[in-house]
Amino acid sequence: MIDIHNHILPGIDDGCRSLEESLELARLAVKEGIHHIIATPHHANGRYQNEAEKVRQAAAQLNLALSEEGVNLQIHTGQEIRVYKELLDDLNAGKLLTLAGSRYMLLEFPSRQVPEGIEDLLHELSLAGITAIIAHPERNMELVGNLSRLADLIDRGALAQMTTHSINGLFGRKIQSISLDMCRSNLIHFLSSDAHNPMERPFFLQTAATYIMKKLGEGTYSYYKENASRVLYNQEIIPISHNVHNKKRFLFW
Repeated sequence: MIDIHNHILPGIDDGCRSLEESLELARLAVKEGIHHIIATPHHANGRYQNEAEKVRQAAAQLNLALSEEGVNLQIHTGQEIRVYKELLDDLNAGKLLTLAGSRYMLLEFPSRQVPEGIEDLLHELSLAGITAIIAHPERNMELVGNLSRLADLIDRGALAQMTTHSINGLFGRKIQSISLDMCRSNLIHFLSSDAHNPMERPFFLQTAATYIMKKLGEGTYSYYKENASRVLYNQEIIPISHNVHNKKRFLFW
């Protein structure tokens, strides 16, 4: 199994606070059958700045520690990039990372709205050969309130990643219901952990996989699993046609 979104690197954001926590989280990953992790520390979210070289160094140090401890897990580099004004300039300056050096880049939206000008940004990224993956759209108020908005972004070339805790119900039944709606509407392309630590927010990928297979069928989970592999090996991902037609829902936040 491959996890494309998590905060396993120690001491650089709100994820693992120490190398010991990172190693403990890594061991939990291996127990779940995860052997490749793309580390995605927060970047440019107003609190954390984790430019490319800093992430590369942290990943190299963690890989060395994993090797010394005999943990069969490979860390690859990435970022969870909050959409910001200078994003394209910083991309050209080499400050940003795609996921595992692939054509895919993980973007985070604010919790309340879709960033202004996102359509232009998706277009500019595509011209640079980069496909944006929207992190946890089920936690964005505007997208939750209007699934057609998310469908439009996907039609413009974006992909979307759901968090295991959302589909498992650990963020509440309402988020779980929204998550199922997005999956059923073919608006989700990846299932990832967004793991932060081994105590409160570990991976739970196996739990999520079991739930999705029960509710949506084995094919849905296999699609998510295959797409994670396609990110790691920089292969093309072709979205399944969504079935959203002006679908709006009541906002409960």
